[in-house]
Amino acid sequence: MGKVSKDALNAINKKTGKNITEGAVKKLAGTVKPSTMQNEAELRKLIKQVSSMAKVPVTESTVNEIVAAVKKSGMNPSNMEALMKMMLKK
Repeated sequence: MGKVSKDALNAINKKTGKNITEGAVKKLAGTVKPSTMQNEAELRKLIKQVSSMAKVPVTESTVNEIVAAVKKSGMNPSNMEALMKMMLKK
């Protein structure tokens, strides 16, 4: 994974009121494989990991919306930043 943009990290930290480091995002992103975005169980696990890291609760309906959006968009698995932004819109 490349560098996480400062804007994205700042937006995440501002929205969550937490201080999530670039290293933490990269560590989590390092566990994501292309198959993660295709496997609904793996995708749900990833969403819950991001939620836990950000200490932002995500309802089951929001998880369902994110899963549907990721499947529809064919989101690049290396784009953890986009996934986090999608979650924070909720």
